[in-house]
Amino acid sequence: MTAPVPTAPSAGGTRPAANTRGRVIFASLIGTTIEFYDFYIYATASVLVFPALFFPNATEINAILSAFAIFGVAFVARPLGSILFGHFGDKIGRKGTLVASLLTMGIATFLIGFLPAAQGSFVVLAPVMLVLLRFAQGLALGGEWSGAALLATENAPPGKRAVYGTFPQLGAPIGFIVANLLFVALQLMLSPEQFQAWGWRVPFVLSAVMVAVGLYVRLKLVESVAFTNVLEQKKVAKSPLAATFKHHWRPVLAGTFIMLATYVLFYLMTSFTLTYGTAKTEEQARAAAAETGEAFDPAAFVPGLGIDRPLFLTMLIIGVVFFGIFTVVSGPLAEKFGRRKFLLWVTSGILVFGAAWSLFFGPGTGAAMAGLIVGFTLMGLTFGPMAAVLPELFPANVRYTGSAVAYNLSSVIGAAPASFVAIALWQAGGGNTVLVGVYLALAAVLTFVALWLTRETRDVDYDNNVG
Repeated sequence: MTAPVPTAPSAGGTRPAANTRGRVIFASLIGTTIEFYDFYIYATASVLVFPALFFPNATEINAILSAFAIFGVAFVARPLGSILFGHFGDKIGRKGTLVASLLTMGIATFLIGFLPAAQGSFVVLAPVMLVLLRFAQGLALGGEWSGAALLATENAPPGKRAVYGTFPQLGAPIGFIVANLLFVALQLMLSPEQFQAWGWRVPFVLSAVMVAVGLYVRLKLVESVAFTNVLEQKKVAKSPLAATFKHHWRPVLAGTFIMLATYVLFYLMTSFTLTYGTAKTEEQARAAAAETGEAFDPAAFVPGLGIDRPLFLTMLIIGVVFFGIFTVVSGPLAEKFGRRKFLLWVTSGILVFGAAWSLFFGPGTGAAMAGLIVGFTLMGLTFGPMAAVLPELFPANVRYTGSAVAYNLSSVIGAAPASFVAIALWQAGGGNTVLVGVYLALAAVLTFVALWLTRETRDVDYDNNVG
């Protein structure tokens, strides 16, 4: 039986029993696993299915760009979600807000699995419905991450916040692996026609089972000591958003840029590399055109690596295993060396990786596999400490809103345009990816500056800093 997390004594009476360590870890992990699973199955479907399904009359590259544009809608919604869920998380508590965010994401994802193709009377309506459901996904994820991060770190023992904070972060690689293993299995078991017709819907529909498990666990949670202190001291902010921007705009700005390189790196490593890695080589495209009797226009063609999709998805899964391992490794290192010093070194590594990008993504399959391992290793090291770093910038009465707004503003400037910009740079380079690496390196420079100008947060009084 797991021991309860120690709580501070109440000034006015006995508090409810604390969450056990096992419950905290599982509830923070299962929720973000579900959220990221839902998010990733959309990202994968955006590459594999959605261009042809929802944009059948567009050229191949324009259909991909349209699918990624809708992918980006969620990032516009995420700051709104951070405001909405952050408001209630700081006003009424973490527990109810976490349940609401999970339900929102689960329902939207489930419904995507039943959307009709863009044909006949649904030629316009189907893409519109996809946009609305994608918006709902973004709204939910805008509130989910911060709630899960606070659930883990506000219930962590002394000196273990960065370690506990890695558990909600693990939801990202686990959700990715589960989602993509399912897609690989479906592609292997079904014919291309079956997968295009109905197979892609299975991961969306199955998300309902995972949501039910997540809800069951989260409904058993009790509030953290930090939020209970806010209630007892009557420090609940009348308007958490207004209080955040009035008194804590500098931490919001710092947190936004601290997350920037992490976001750019992740979406280049997942969405962009899947598009680039599975795009045909010039030889493959010429052969395909010759088989169908179509003319091949080299001026309008942008070559990729030409790796089969199931193989590249498997390569991505291998890379994401390193993401998960080094997410766990990052927690103890961030405790030992401090968040700021540790992340400065990791960000320097991302800058170097960006400068060397075309050495990995260009020569062929072996180099790409090495690039995926290096990139996802850096991803784990930079992403793992963020669940501690961003919340530690804010007092408890605006911690949900502040960390959520910073995290999701960063998604707007970092994550939302990353895939779109990378594809445009790949096109501009005529198939060469060196400009994509420059883009990543520039993001790393901005993050390095933000970290350099930000104080160390390892030793802040997390429970009693109520604003």
